[in-house]
Amino acid sequence: MTTDVRKSWTTSVSDVEDADVFIRGYSLGDIIGNMSFAAATYLLIRGKLPTPGQTKMIDAVLCSVLDYSLKKPGTVAARYCVSGNPSMVAGLATAMLSAGEYTLAPDSAGTFIRNTYDTHRKPGASIDECAEAAVDEIRQTKMRVGGFGHPNFKYLDPRAQKLKTIAVEAGVWGDVCDWYEAVHRAFIKRVTKPEMAINEVGMMAAILTEMSFTPDEMTGLALLSTFPGVVAHISEELQSKTRIRTLPDDIVDYARERKELNRDMAAAGWTA
Repeated sequence: MTTDVRKSWTTSVSDVEDADVFIRGYSLGDIIGNMSFAAATYLLIRGKLPTPGQTKMIDAVLCSVLDYSLKKPGTVAARYCVSGNPSMVAGLATAMLSAGEYTLAPDSAGTFIRNTYDTHRKPGASIDECAEAAVDEIRQTKMRVGGFGHPNFKYLDPRAQKLKTIAVEAGVWGDVCDWYEAVHRAFIKRVTKPEMAINEVGMMAAILTEMSFTPDEMTGLALLSTFPGVVAHISEELQSKTRIRTLPDDIVDYARERKELNRDMAAAGWTA
């Protein structure tokens, strides 16, 4: 008599045996020393070995964020966190939870690129005419465009342009990337903001979409890129021995109205 036991978990990412660990079927012992971190990252996420060009691109992506001083909310939040709870793990978790809609995460840009490309890019048609039609719809529906604009960089974001240069050299630049740039050209023309650059998160999203990464995977890579900087900031904060950071009063506008509790409670219907 046999019993049908259904597996509750299925994974092809890795497997552990008594004497070895296998990553996507490859011995970890063989990977160590023979593959770069960027190549191993691609293997783990995409499930196949990368080409040298793909590896070069992922290495560039992993170096594209690194750190943004104390202008990144996650870094500041992490340092505040460990001033109260001196723990590397707590600080890292805090920094990761601060990434999202308005900073660091390229998933919204990746989703935007994929959706507009699939909807508006017509084979054989002018890419700029298709992009202009897409921008018209974007403006009508007030859709948020991920990856456009930066508080410091105007006209060109040097980080984004370096990613593009490497993508072209590595052979991973393609029609999807051209599409994103065409949408950008049409958008800044429509809104009359030529200074609005494609930022590094937007360029990252375009290139990773071309490389078939999902939006969620893109965000994972962006977070991985920022990890070294966060580790460095948390370490610096821990070594400073600063305890319980607070905001100085001169940068906070406190409401100074004072109220009478007993009077207001009586007015609200409370009895003594």
